[in-house]
Amino acid sequence: MRDFSFVIALLAAGAVCVAAQDVHVKVDPKGGGSIASTNNFPTIQNALDHAPQAPHGRIYIEIAPGTYNERINVTRLRPRLTLIGLGKRPEDVVINASQNAKSAGGTYFTETAQVNADDFEADNVTFQNSAGPTGQAVAIVVRSDRVVFKHCRFIGDQDTLFADFGRQYYVDSYIEGGVDFIFGNATAVFERDEIHEIRNGYLTAQSRTAEEQTTGYVIDHSKVTDVATTGADGKAPSLFLGRPWREYSRVVVMNTELPEQLNPAGWSAWGRGDATPRAFYAEYNNSGPGWKPTERVAWLHQLTAVQAAAFGAKRFLAGKDLWNAVAEAAKLP
Repeated sequence: MRDFSFVIALLAAGAVCVAAQDVHVKVDPKGGGSIASTNNFPTIQNALDHAPQAPHGRIYIEIAPGTYNERINVTRLRPRLTLIGLGKRPEDVVINASQNAKSAGGTYFTETAQVNADDFEADNVTFQNSAGPTGQAVAIVVRSDRVVFKHCRFIGDQDTLFADFGRQYYVDSYIEGGVDFIFGNATAVFERDEIHEIRNGYLTAQSRTAEEQTTGYVIDHSKVTDVATTGADGKAPSLFLGRPWREYSRVVVMNTELPEQLNPAGWSAWGRGDATPRAFYAEYNNSGPGWKPTERVAWLHQLTAVQAAAFGAKRFLAGKDLWNAVAEAAKLP
């Protein structure tokens, strides 16, 4: 009888080697790179299009400091891809464009960055749409599963971050906008982030369409900031944590510092005239001058500690494959 143990050992060793085959390339316009180069590229999209494949590993694209005035598309053919900014701060690597709905032909054509590949990661990068207060202008649209953004910045005005599909984890990051600037129907957690409102408006416009969907946004251990103030007429500020883009919109804000400019009601029904909207909006253990639980809308859910635990990043993003978003983020610099 043949002894196959040696063959099996070789096959196992080969499998380990294959799994470890990551690809590392660099983007540096000043580095003499060309589209044909295998290790340095002049633009981010060049690297996305032409970096060597990593069928059993991860593609790491390291980006030199600078402002990259380009629109990028991470297609589904590029799974397990990581963008890493080489600056000291995320402000040092900026991906910028300035399309708005009017110039692009609709909101869904305005994005500076489009991410469709699963297992995407970004660290120390700014995604920006600099169109300003000209209507809908998306900085990034994310339609992929098991996504991590760490130490990133998302800059825009209306509709900055389109978190639309899949499980997404935004940690130690900064998100800025004016109206509905975190929107879509992803299952997303925003942890230890600063969410900055540049004028009175709405932080979120989550779009869950059915009660049984597991999608929703969780803002946890974060800080909401606002430059707006109460008007000279003395009326209450009009900053709100969210309004339902779709009927079963779901957003949870917990362990988060809220600003004085937040309207005491906290949430808006989007003027639909429904005294008890089907949206699931909830809060737990918030703080700051904007935390006024007794003045919130009557249909807000005030969570217990046990209920809030279900919305922590590890549990809320786990899914059937038990993905550990917190552990994945810890692997990034």
